[in-house]
Amino acid sequence: MGPLTGIKIIELAGIGPGPFCGMMLSDMGAEVIRVDRLGSRARGQDVLARGRKSVAVDLKSDAGREVVLKLCESADAIFEGFRPGVTERLGLGPDDCRARNKRLVYGRMTGWGQDGPMAQAAGHDINYIALTGALHAIGPKGGKPVPPLNLVGDFGGGGMLLAYGLVCALLEAARSGEGQVVDAAMVDGAAALMAMFFTMKAGGMFQESRASNMLDGGAHFYGTYETKDEKHIALGSIEPQFYALLIEKAGLDAEDFSAQMDQSRWPEYQEKLTRVFKTKTRDEWTAIMEGSDVCFAPVLALSEVADHPHNKARGTFQALDGLTQPAPAPRFSRTEVSLSHASRAPGQDSQQVLLDAGYDVEAVAEMIRTGAVSIPE
Repeated sequence: MGPLTGIKIIELAGIGPGPFCGMMLSDMGAEVIRVDRLGSRARGQDVLARGRKSVAVDLKSDAGREVVLKLCESADAIFEGFRPGVTERLGLGPDDCRARNKRLVYGRMTGWGQDGPMAQAAGHDINYIALTGALHAIGPKGGKPVPPLNLVGDFGGGGMLLAYGLVCALLEAARSGEGQVVDAAMVDGAAALMAMFFTMKAGGMFQESRASNMLDGGAHFYGTYETKDEKHIALGSIEPQFYALLIEKAGLDAEDFSAQMDQSRWPEYQEKLTRVFKTKTRDEWTAIMEGSDVCFAPVLALSEVADHPHNKARGTFQALDGLTQPAPAPRFSRTEVSLSHASRAPGQDSQQVLLDAGYDVEAVAEMIRTGAVSIPE
């Protein structure tokens, strides 16, 4: 099941983008073993923690540290999301782990990277995207920058970048027979996501003032509008033929709206469209425009997305243990991916993981007795 079936990966548990990386890899069929710290609380209905086994380990004890090193002997990769130097101090750095297995790929995810003047500073998504130009570009005209949730730094520029980096390194290790360290920094990932806008800026097609460009809400044909019932619709009618269809379906005068790319008229057009879209409800506009080449969609809340006919037809959202969540993506024609199980309590699989690693029953019992590993009460 899944293109990564047969790949074994160790995840030193963290928060946010680290678990997201583990979820992406597990969704693709990899066997991901999450190493939780002793005393970690149950994750409950945690979408990011789905699909993995959990072993709870005292990483500061010799026996607990040895558990992780032993797991590395049969693993293809391990990844962590701590500040630079933390795993080295634990005795679980790249040199320690790769001494047990030269083919091991060691993934490291941080905000600022493993080096540089800010490497040891605390930070969050908003800080990393601030340093790359992404945050500056998002927000209302004349207003302050608006964080796009924590999608750009943590998840797109961090967790997904690390998953991509690990798979790249695993492919190379299969050829060379030797692993390596992957330095996935959210600031680097967020910068990579801005590549197109650097191209546009170089070509004189991007203004640095917010909501002044085609894709940042400045254009009347690419943005959101409030409807009569105080909901919203989203338009992306960039191409001339799509724009012409928008004007037609909105019941507007084509001659009046003919200067699509005249930026001086964008505010005027936005005002007119704002008034037009307030005349009908979101569902009424959806009935008129959805499925056409207008490039239209209703703006749905999280509570609504699973019920949309398109999402239903594709199974974009699935229920697992009563929790609606995004289905694994992307999809494959032959190595089908599917959800295996929901999040596990920290240490829920400690005994089985240790037995699979080669420990005997007595050794496992002794580690549980001494507190080197734990199982749920």
